[in-house]
Amino acid sequence: VFDGYSYLGGQRALAMANVTALDLDMVLLATSTPDDLFGSACQVQGALGAKHAVAFDLTAACSGFVFGLVTAAQFIRTGTYRTVLLIGADLLSRWVDWSDRGTCVLFGDGAGAVVLQANDCDRFLGFALQSDGSQNSCLNLGYQPKAQPLTANLSVSQGTYQPLTMQGKEVYRFAVNRVPEIIEKALFQANLDAKQLDWLLLHQANQRILDAVAKRLRIDDQKVISNMASYGNTSAASIPLALDETLRKGQIKSGDVIATAGFGAGLSWGAAIFAWGP
Repeated sequence: VFDGYSYLGGQRALAMANVTALDLDMVLLATSTPDDLFGSACQVQGALGAKHAVAFDLTAACSGFVFGLVTAAQFIRTGTYRTVLLIGADLLSRWVDWSDRGTCVLFGDGAGAVVLQANDCDRFLGFALQSDGSQNSCLNLGYQPKAQPLTANLSVSQGTYQPLTMQGKEVYRFAVNRVPEIIEKALFQANLDAKQLDWLLLHQANQRILDAVAKRLRIDDQKVISNMASYGNTSAASIPLALDETLRKGQIKSGDVIATAGFGAGLSWGAAIFAWGP
């Protein structure tokens, strides 16, 4: 099921960009819920027929798409690759506790993708990334070990992953403080001011977080992209899903400057500033 979501997202992005799978140099899959813990990117690459592309997974939970965007941009900027397919996909329904109404009603499943290509005009304007592992317990999907005896004196750990846990108030406080800061750092690197942004595209975690970040940055509500009412929190898929919907409505124009930010488990957070267009 997961690989199917990722494949469809990638296929639709290729069609929109008028690029074939054989043109791809890299397939980068941002996910924390793969079908295969060794990685699902290669299966997606194979299904797409991108036989010239290297493929690998990137795990950064709800920050995954932004971390993937920055990673892909560096490969292109160095001249290593020219065309990269970045997919953000997660199936959180696999990992929520359906008896916990504090989490199960918040999350959704989805996949979205973008094609990044080398261009004479660099439209990737700035970025900033950060992590704080000391707050990992605020939001995680942890492995619970269980001893399995092999001999009288030897045992191995063969447990399983436990359902997602989240301390909602702590995550909210983290997001409303750290996300505006990281966007301001990315804007500084891009030599831009928040007033020059055309769109604010945040990870779709919570409408209150989106509103608080926009207010702190003094960005008009009309510039804030939001579709979480339709899909919930889809982790690494939320940003490309929201981007795709806004594009298909004809709202984003070539040259529009977009600030995007992801934040979540790790804890991790990051922002990137880019101008939309071929």
